[in-house]
Amino acid sequence: MIDQTLLPGKLLPLRIKSVRQLIEAIKTLRVRGAPALGAAGGYGIALAASLSPATNAPELMDELETAAAMIKGSRPTAINLSWGVDRALRAAALQETAEDIREAALREAEEIAQEDIRINKQLGKNGARLLDDGDSVLTHCNAGRLACVGWGTALGVIRSAVAAGKQIHVYSCETRPLHQGSRLTCWELSQDGIPVTLLCDSMSGSLMRKGKIDKVIVGADRITRDAAFNKIGTYSHAVLAKHHKIPFYVAAPLSTFDRLHGEDEIVIEERSPEEVTTLGAARLAPQGIEVYNPAFDATPLELVTGLITEKGVFRPPLMPPI
Repeated sequence: MIDQTLLPGKLLPLRIKSVRQLIEAIKTLRVRGAPALGAAGGYGIALAASLSPATNAPELMDELETAAAMIKGSRPTAINLSWGVDRALRAAALQETAEDIREAALREAEEIAQEDIRINKQLGKNGARLLDDGDSVLTHCNAGRLACVGWGTALGVIRSAVAAGKQIHVYSCETRPLHQGSRLTCWELSQDGIPVTLLCDSMSGSLMRKGKIDKVIVGADRITRDAAFNKIGTYSHAVLAKHHKIPFYVAAPLSTFDRLHGEDEIVIEERSPEEVTTLGAARLAPQGIEVYNPAFDATPLELVTGLITEKGVFRPPLMPPI
């Protein structure tokens, strides 16, 4: 995987050699983004199976169950991580020998990864129809190929529109406190030659009021039956878009949908205060100040114009089929 904490300064691969190293990479956001976490979860089970000395199926499956719980606990809000872990675990559980378990887990992880690119390209094609030539599109955080195995979700829609010959300009919110928008989204779009303008998160309303934004497209880490969970700050953009009558779209594969739960049942991950109080070696706030640092917020689906998926675009409360 790419170590995303080093971008845009360095583009370096990270080789994961243990389950604990994978968990560290997930917690520190070296790997992040819902679909990418799904693939990481699947490969985590395959890695645990390959490293285990177990010689019989029941013993190996016990070890994989333990590894699965550890991996899934590393980021509780994003559903794709658990989805990828469970999918590889189910494939392994159907086997009768330890060697077959190892092969099945790896095979399923590879299928998750390959499938992600196919799904994102279809999702992008479906979403590209919503963009008009000359549109200016606001996005928040990073929902591009770095957040996936390839192509991207929200940025995949933009890439597909550009590939179809449309001129699209992107406004990328910096996405405090970890700057996934400035560090990752701007880097991706610059690499692709897609025009992008960086702005502070608090500037989006001013741009909307001036008529500079035609559409808003974001990704999601989980979509329940009543809300879309995405990087903190997304809800504010949705409210502003609603006020200014600007379409607000959420782009996500079906694997991100959680039809069993509502917003109030989801645990929102809270992260270290240091992410807000420091920037590198520089201190941005007084020592010991109280900090509220949730990783995500929930946007009610009543604020969402459409859910862009590989099965088409759905207008809430209509949801895509299972």
